[in-house]
Amino acid sequence: MKRRAFITLLGGAAAAWPLAARAQQAAMPVVGFLSIGSPESNAIRLTGLRRGLNESGYVEGRNFVVEYRWAGNQIDRLPAMAAELVHIRATVLITPGVFATRAAMAATSSIPILFNVGADPVQLGLVASFSRPDANLTGVNGFNSELAGKAFALLHELVPKAAVIGFFENHTNPIFRDLITRDVLAAASTVGIKVQVLKASTAREIDAAFGSLIQAQTGALLIPNDIFFNSSIEQIVALAARHAIPTMYPSREFTMAGGLISYGASLGDSYRQLGVYAGQILKGKSPSELPVLQPTKLELVINLKTAKELGLEVPLSLLIRLDEAIE
Repeated sequence: MKRRAFITLLGGAAAAWPLAARAQQAAMPVVGFLSIGSPESNAIRLTGLRRGLNESGYVEGRNFVVEYRWAGNQIDRLPAMAAELVHIRATVLITPGVFATRAAMAATSSIPILFNVGADPVQLGLVASFSRPDANLTGVNGFNSELAGKAFALLHELVPKAAVIGFFENHTNPIFRDLITRDVLAAASTVGIKVQVLKASTAREIDAAFGSLIQAQTGALLIPNDIFFNSSIEQIVALAARHAIPTMYPSREFTMAGGLISYGASLGDSYRQLGVYAGQILKGKSPSELPVLQPTKLELVINLKTAKELGLEVPLSLLIRLDEAIE
């Protein structure tokens, strides 16, 4: 073969290879991940999701691909992103939080949607029932409203001298107005503690809320489980440390980052459950065959180093109930 002909053949093969690789990738099932947050704020979720998919025999890049859509905490971007995932014919959509789930619902009534929401999905109108979702949606329900009241009681136990406890409310999330804030106020009334409700749905509002806490000399702070707060871990933990405010968080990811105490469902395990469901759907199951799950693991975690820095002595009643103590 002449040199020129060989080079031409080699160049044609090199050009064809990426096309072949893309065609092979396109033939794989696509998992769409639609989030109001960012890749950084979803790291724990993605680790759990991949673990569940791996348990089902699926490895990203080998026998499925993921299309990620990040809204950067801008709710109004979600509908267009959901439409994009429908347009590329994703096999299944993963939707953390109510806003992403509703955007996906508006975009498709046929592609399976796997949600993780904090409030009752029946009350939210996402499914007909827990046992028989009866549509193209199912997923995990974190029962955040019930956990928020319990978290308040645990925080009061750790900081019993706090006469007023602050509470961050994401006022753009209807779950707070109807469920979580109500349950926190009810828990506070039983122990005679006042609650300072602070609106916080943007990074700027979080900064302002901490300013209000300092001005009012509020004794402690409760951060409830919400997709926005879970996307703002570094900012919230840093401000709580800077102002020396004992703070209760919704998951161990906050205490691992230096937060004082957390109580709630394991975020990683909840998304592992979603990953297992995604694997079953990739194998042909319908969402209507998969009942809505609830977390199998609740965790009480205290960062003892942070407690010491705040001058707090953790009572024995809490120590004996700990799932993890971070030294």
